[in-house]
Amino acid sequence: MSSPASEVIEALRQAGATVATAESLTGGLLCAALVDVPGASDVVRGGVVAYASDVKIDLLGVGADTIREHGSVHPVTAAQMATGALERVGATWGVSTTGVAGPDPSEGKPAGTVHIAVAGPDGVVTRDLSFQGDRRSIREQTVDAALSLLVGRLGESTDVSDG
Repeated sequence: MSSPASEVIEALRQAGATVATAESLTGGLLCAALVDVPGASDVVRGGVVAYASDVKIDLLGVGADTIREHGSVHPVTAAQMATGALERVGATWGVSTTGVAGPDPSEGKPAGTVHIAVAGPDGVVTRDLSFQGDRRSIREQTVDAALSLLVGRLGESTDVSDG
């Protein structure tokens, strides 16, 4: 049985594409899940862990106005993080995670509030999610959701080019 990460690696390999990650909430777990798969070095370009807002701005190009207006935990922030990852790391696809792992609320948002995004050749897609559980569980659920969204986007991209 294949894991979501191995599905991503295989889909990227088949598409001749690469990926970069931009992580806040998951703190590197997403990139780690990808590079746990043998052969990941063929398609994983790298990742940025941007936990602090100024790092999101400086390294990923998230707009300072976006952070001021919406905060770090917002779909627009997730979209800009994913776009920044693919542009600044030089990948075909960028995937990002931001949210509140808890146990306490952050930016007025409850624990379990999560935003993920995948940016690629055909634009950016975001998902607003709500998870239950402890910090570890919320972070793991976020990694699974981000990988699933990326696999779906890769499938759509393949379908479009094959059709």
